[in-house]
Amino acid sequence: MVTVRAPATSANLGSGFDVFGAALTRPADVVTVEKAAETTIEVTGVGAQYIPEDPEKNTVGAVVDALDAPARIHIDKGVRPASGLGSSAASAAGAAVALNRLYDRGLSRSELVPIAAEGEAVVSGVAHSDNVAPSILGGFTVTTTEGTHAVDASIPLVVCLPDVAVSTRDARRVVPETASMEQLVETVGNAATLAVGMCRSDPDLVGAGMSDPVVTPERARLITGYDDVREAAFDAGAAGVTVSGAGPAILAVCRAGRRRSVAGAMLDAFSAAGIEARAYQTRIGRGSTILDA
Repeated sequence: MVTVRAPATSANLGSGFDVFGAALTRPADVVTVEKAAETTIEVTGVGAQYIPEDPEKNTVGAVVDALDAPARIHIDKGVRPASGLGSSAASAAGAAVALNRLYDRGLSRSELVPIAAEGEAVVSGVAHSDNVAPSILGGFTVTTTEGTHAVDASIPLVVCLPDVAVSTRDARRVVPETASMEQLVETVGNAATLAVGMCRSDPDLVGAGMSDPVVTPERARLITGYDDVREAAFDAGAAGVTVSGAGPAILAVCRAGRRRSVAGAMLDAFSAAGIEARAYQTRIGRGSTILDA
């Protein structure tokens, strides 16, 4: 038996659409696997009733096939589905790390990233790595067709998750198909600033580099109260605010000592809009961790 804790993640970070990602210290999924002749999946935890246990329809089933590693699999969900926090990616990442150890496949963490991404295709229709990469590797990640690079960073964060759902498929439908040269230049400059900020663990630089004139404004329209929550976070001392992944979670980069006030301000703003929400005071953290083997 192998048990793995796989962290939630935030993808895009504003200016890094389909490229940037970050592992969060909380929340997380816990995936336990045991060898078996035939794969079965049991799901418990937050939102478990919405997650299929059929291996053909669960992200973990694709990982099992890719590793040729049939198993009895239990997923204890800590990352709510349709949250913008890499819920399906956490399960796929945890399963990839656990099954690699259980069957002694000998693959590196980097080699497991594209395998876990195949699980993502079950949910979103496309094998993106921007969530599975940080969930496996940890830290801040940059993923391209050539591979993934990870950087350890120490950045305080708040993730505010409203009690509404935005599917990845719906969020992709609103992404503009074109961008102006001015928008392209602005986005590249912001993404470069964010990357430098991560390398320096500088929340002010990271926050300044999160602005995105193309994708984020369209996805923000799917989140009731987004503008007020964003403004409240900045007023409380956030260095940067954006949509986490496909949403509806909202990510705020915080200066030291400001997480509690930022979290409270974001919750109050959602409450004023008539929406219940939960705030996680977190930071960039480690990737999937083997708890028991």
